[in-house]
Amino acid sequence: MFEYFLYGGLTFLLSILFSMGGAGSGVALIPILNFLGLDFTFAKAVGLFAGASTTIISSVMNIKRKVLDFSFVWPIALMMLIFAPLGAYSSRFIDEETVKFLFMIMLFYSASMMMFGKKTALTHVEGKLVLFLIGSGVGFLAGLLGVGGGNILIPLLVLLGFEAKKVAIAVSFVVPFSALGSFFTYATYVPMDWTLLMIVALCAIAGGYIGNYLMHFKLNQKQIKKLMAIILYLLALKLLYHFVKIYFY
Repeated sequence: MFEYFLYGGLTFLLSILFSMGGAGSGVALIPILNFLGLDFTFAKAVGLFAGASTTIISSVMNIKRKVLDFSFVWPIALMMLIFAPLGAYSSRFIDEETVKFLFMIMLFYSASMMMFGKKTALTHVEGKLVLFLIGSGVGFLAGLLGVGGGNILIPLLVLLGFEAKKVAIAVSFVVPFSALGSFFTYATYVPMDWTLLMIVALCAIAGGYIGNYLMHFKLNQKQIKKLMAIILYLLALKLLYHFVKIYFY
């Protein structure tokens, strides 16, 4: 019972912070749960379930407000729905340490984008083919690593010249496709603790709601994102230390 309170409390706090910064908390929740003793693959499933629970609410709100550009979002959503489960299934056949190493790289990438990333495009691309390719690649990687993919997708689309606000709205819509597709794939071969999943989902929803509410109080987004980046850097460094111990000692 204590573990349920611990995992739920961590999910709640991380969801508040990351929602205030406009991101999902799964990227931080997964390694923390693994460090606390949960199996890495099950921790990925928990993070996906929590992420899907919060982003579905955001998606419904965006649809009601009629701010979602379906012509932009459907190619990404379709490809992520197809390729995220493929990535999750592939994780079954790839050495866990290799997946953890890729997860560490993704943590460094996400933290660096939060800390130093600029909302300026490196190039400008157009056409549905680009969106299909992005959805396929990011979807597979997201499924493999057990994340929704938003932390990879947002900076990538902005760098490719898509409008930041449009991207943020689109990503909140496509992440549930990736997260749920990956989660149900993991559920086919990983034993699930449904009580823990429900607790984490409820805490993620509550934390996400509070975080979104606090965003309206003109909090310093740059400072919040720097704090998020520091947390991700620390988690990445913890994983790096893990690999240094394995291969150099």
